[in-house]
Amino acid sequence: MDLSALDIARWQFAITTVYHFLFVPITIGLSAIVAGYQTAWVRTGNEQWLRLTKFFGKLFLINFAIGVVTGIVQEFQFGMNWSDYSRFVGDIFGAPLAVEGLLAFFLESTFLGLWIFGWDRLPKKAHLATIWLAHIGTVFSAYFILAANSFMQHPVGYEYNPETGRAELTDFFAVLTNKVQLVTFPHVLLSAYMTAAGFVVGVSVWQMIKGARRHEASERSLYKAGAKTAAWVLLIASAGVIWSGDAQAKVMTEVQPMKMAAAEALYDTEPSAPFSLFTIGSLDGSEEKFAVTVPNLLSFLATGTFDGTVQGINELSEQYTTEFGSDPSSVTYASDYTPIEAVTYWSFRLMMGLGFAGIIAAIATLVALRGDRNLADTKRPALWLLAAWVLPLGPLFANSFGWIFTEVGRQPWAVFGLMTVENAVSPTVSAFEVLTSLIVFTLLYGVLAVVEIKLMLSYIKKGADDFAEPVVRDDDNDPDRPLAFAY
Repeated sequence: MDLSALDIARWQFAITTVYHFLFVPITIGLSAIVAGYQTAWVRTGNEQWLRLTKFFGKLFLINFAIGVVTGIVQEFQFGMNWSDYSRFVGDIFGAPLAVEGLLAFFLESTFLGLWIFGWDRLPKKAHLATIWLAHIGTVFSAYFILAANSFMQHPVGYEYNPETGRAELTDFFAVLTNKVQLVTFPHVLLSAYMTAAGFVVGVSVWQMIKGARRHEASERSLYKAGAKTAAWVLLIASAGVIWSGDAQAKVMTEVQPMKMAAAEALYDTEPSAPFSLFTIGSLDGSEEKFAVTVPNLLSFLATGTFDGTVQGINELSEQYTTEFGSDPSSVTYASDYTPIEAVTYWSFRLMMGLGFAGIIAAIATLVALRGDRNLADTKRPALWLLAAWVLPLGPLFANSFGWIFTEVGRQPWAVFGLMTVENAVSPTVSAFEVLTSLIVFTLLYGVLAVVEIKLMLSYIKKGADDFAEPVVRDDDNDPDRPLAFAY
């Protein structure tokens, strides 16, 4: 089967987006955890918090650098492969992305630079403020990017201009306070804290087990402190993720009922709809053959009541075809308004299942570290080494599958109700050109993955540096100091 430019462009955007999103939650969450450790050091003077700050600060910076490189490609793709989309909604979509670049990213990068180079030049509290401001920059960045994405899920604050054939921005505040945005942002932010906390617990557990022979008792105490604090962050953030996810599901059912139906593989409209743990459907996806279900749970997730009615795929397909598919020349026309059900169904369950796996591993870690207990003395080191991988990878891949579910479940829409993906692709870009860029990006990202993993593992194996109290230099009277500014 020959692939069209549209097929390849979709694959390219999917690969680059999912790859980039591996770094985003760790960057956001780890900046907060590192800031928390540094705050504990400034308040208590306890050297272990400074050592944890610098140790995980290095890992944060590696992740941040790779994330920036991979993120640059994202916005370029809108003009490269999706020019019709950019022309149609660029007036709206570009506004939050411009603010993100001019405000949030500059805030983030400026204060991160001050944090990196200011250890021996800024007072403790001023230096502490720089990492908190860098974290705030990552939060702002996430907010504006999610505002742009939320418009794609539920367009608001615009007016269609029939003369230009474009959607034009009329209310920027409405875009920033989109009902989808207001539930998506806390869910993504809390998921980032959960993911980064899982990373910290996993690294700390690995150090306690793998490095037990070469660590003194004080070293094991250091990583125990890191594991326990991050495990608590993971559990608290997880509670917020569950709460915000429930709110998000109800808004999603309101504005994108097809996504909820596809998430459940619910073909027929049902009151008191069950939630299936496992479903087998017909080959054409038209009906359910076998399912293991929990009664009434889907109705509660979708509507907040156990007897609420949830629309099915078949009814919604007919409704969308009547509403949007009457004119084949229209940008809202699609031959099929159903998402890829298998991907939507399983990504939804993998998102939840892997998230809960991380929660269980964090609880087990806290139980194992009660009192004077130490994982270095455990009789099952292989089990804990497995946990050291589950803790970071469970929440991380749960995030990725959540993102896949969000985007695949929106299909076939680029902007829900306004433009399909098929009508958003660049009309003059050939399949060969898109394939060439896909191969280049994939190879480049493969190289970056090797660099990232090698650097991360190298610094993780090395462990935390020995304690060294930062000393603020006062070299104004030093005649040999470097010339900083002159005119």
